[in-house]
Amino acid sequence: MPIRFHMGRQPLVIVADAELCREVGIKKFKDIPNRSIPSPILASPLHRKGLFWIRDSRWSTMRNTIVSVYQPSYLAKLVPMMQSFIETTSQNIPMDDQDIIFNEFSLKMATDVIGKAAFGFDFGLSNSNNHQNNDKHIESFIKQHIYSTTMLKMDLSGSFSIILGLLLPILQEPVRQILKRIPYTMDWKIERTNKNLNSQLDQIVVNKMKDEQRGSKDFLSLILNARESETVSKNLFTSDYISSIAYEHLLAGSATTSFTLSSCVYLISGHPEVEKKLLKEIDEFGPPDQVPTADDLQSRFPYLDQVSSVAM
Repeated sequence: MPIRFHMGRQPLVIVADAELCREVGIKKFKDIPNRSIPSPILASPLHRKGLFWIRDSRWSTMRNTIVSVYQPSYLAKLVPMMQSFIETTSQNIPMDDQDIIFNEFSLKMATDVIGKAAFGFDFGLSNSNNHQNNDKHIESFIKQHIYSTTMLKMDLSGSFSIILGLLLPILQEPVRQILKRIPYTMDWKIERTNKNLNSQLDQIVVNKMKDEQRGSKDFLSLILNARESETVSKNLFTSDYISSIAYEHLLAGSATTSFTLSSCVYLISGHPEVEKKLLKEIDEFGPPDQVPTADDLQSRFPYLDQVSSVAM
């Protein structure tokens, strides 16, 4: 049964029925091109140009293009790359008795995977010996990404314009335009951070456009290849929208993946019988150096799938 409540003046509905979720999220998804935009997203043009928030025919066209890019064959090719980051991360787990903040540990790995899959760029966060860890540009980008994301709050700790947007939406943008010009206000900080992120993302896109040997191993390259071959409209896939959609991968995938992995580890640690059964299934797959394919991940690990589903 759906649960309805309000966040400020905005009505929200939580759908708790599995069949209704499938109806809304899969079967009827194409019929819902426009979603209500929460006040934190309205306060951030960078996030507002992502696929989840764009509207009308632009959303339909971009979604259809991106769905066509993400064919199963392409996703299957990402498995070896993911495996390489998993191995790098596991090799950097401290072997002594020191505590590990697993959420941060898994966040670095997830960010590296998405950076490579979305941008074709290695942030080098998983490898403590990687020279890129000392790269100030990478460190700056990651810090600004985290700050920009954590500031998207729908509570009293957010910026004044966001809080106002919950109560009087019509006043949010005029107030934001004023406050973003006043140094050290929250709106000013968010605006400055997003401008820096925009600049760095645009530079990544420009560099990819200039790269004649970029291939087709990452999302950004695939979209640019399609744009240059006129498979997609250049008027729709402008550089700023391409930047935002590529960044959306990082926004949507890093913290959520990290949280799921951390939840799995936490829940399994409290159920030794589950851990034993899970390890048995993994060990029976093959020798430790055997890398599973995409088909193996779908068919050979049913119990692992159940465990991860519970954590999500």
